[in-house]
Amino acid sequence: MKTAALFLNGDPPNEHALNHALEYNPEFHLCTDGAYYYMEDLKISPDAIIGDMDSLHDIPKNTAVHFIEDQNTTDFEKALGFLAQNEFERVVVLGSTGGQNDHFLGNLNAAYKFRQSLGLIFFDQSQRFFLIEKDTEFTTQPGKIVSLFPFPSARIQALEGLHYGLNNETLDLLDRVGTRNVAEAEQVKISVSQGALWIFVAY
Repeated sequence: MKTAALFLNGDPPNEHALNHALEYNPEFHLCTDGAYYYMEDLKISPDAIIGDMDSLHDIPKNTAVHFIEDQNTTDFEKALGFLAQNEFERVVVLGSTGGQNDHFLGNLNAAYKFRQSLGLIFFDQSQRFFLIEKDTEFTTQPGKIVSLFPFPSARIQALEGLHYGLNNETLDLLDRVGTRNVAEAEQVKISVSQGALWIFVAY
C-alpha cells in the first residue's frame, strides 16, 4: 500500500508516536510549513513542504515546496489533497494535536472529507486514532483504553474484545458516545453498519 507520513504543526511527536507511525514504512515524508522546524530537530528530512508558508521564515534549499495560498482550506487539507492527487492510499499523521483545540477539531473534519480516498491513521502523544465506516479489526493490549466516538453517529452491529459490548446499538454525538472502554483481548473487532466512528487506542 502506497504510504506517506504527514507532519502537522501541532505538538511534535514523542518517541512512541514516531516509532508506531514509522512501522508503516512510509515511502514519502510531507510536512506543512509550520512542522518543518521540529522535523529538523527530529533529524527527519521532508521530501516536500506544503502550505501557505506563513510559518516558514526561510525556504529550505533542495526540498520541494508546494505553495498554496488558498485561505479557504487549512494546510492539512492542502496536504491531503496533494497526497490524494498523487495516489497515496494510506497516510500516517503526526503533530495533529496540541495547541489550540479548534485546530484539532478542524483536523477531524478534514479527515472525514477525505475518508473515501485516503486511509488516515493519526498518532499523538498517548494514542493512535482512525476513522471507520465498515467492519474493522485491530490489535491492542488487554487493559488498554479504547474509545469509540461517533462522527456524528454510527450503528454498531457487533463488538468483540472490549469490556463494554455493543450489539445493534447506535452511538450519536448528541446523545451517547463510547469513550473509555477497555480492551480485554489483543484483537478487537467492530462491525459498523451505518455512519462513521472514530477509534482512539491508547499505546
